[in-house]
Amino acid sequence: MYAWIWRKLPFGFWGKLSTSLGLIAATTALLWYVVFPWATPLLPFDDVQVGTGTEQQGPDPNAVDSDSPDGADDEIPYSTESNAPHPSESAKPSGGFNIPGD
Repeated sequence: MYAWIWRKLPFGFWGKLSTSLGLIAATTALLWYVVFPWATPLLPFDDVQVGTGTEQQGPDPNAVDSDSPDGADDEIPYSTESNAPHPSESAKPSGGFNIPGD
């Protein structure tokens, strides 16, 4: 189909190339400004229902975590005050140089 369109376009190579780019731009503008706004209300992307019994079931807040002792929360492995967490011991290089900020 594209070869047929290319053969039917007038002028030489540069005329065909510029006309092809113009056709692509016109088709894109037609879709973007006419077709998509018309079709948006027909699509179910904004059909959000809250509280109809279809909610996701999360973890039970009264359940005890089997990974942590006595049900306590695990310690956060990074600093909540800064955005530069300290590297763990296993992440340090075995070479003789230091990590900046260490």
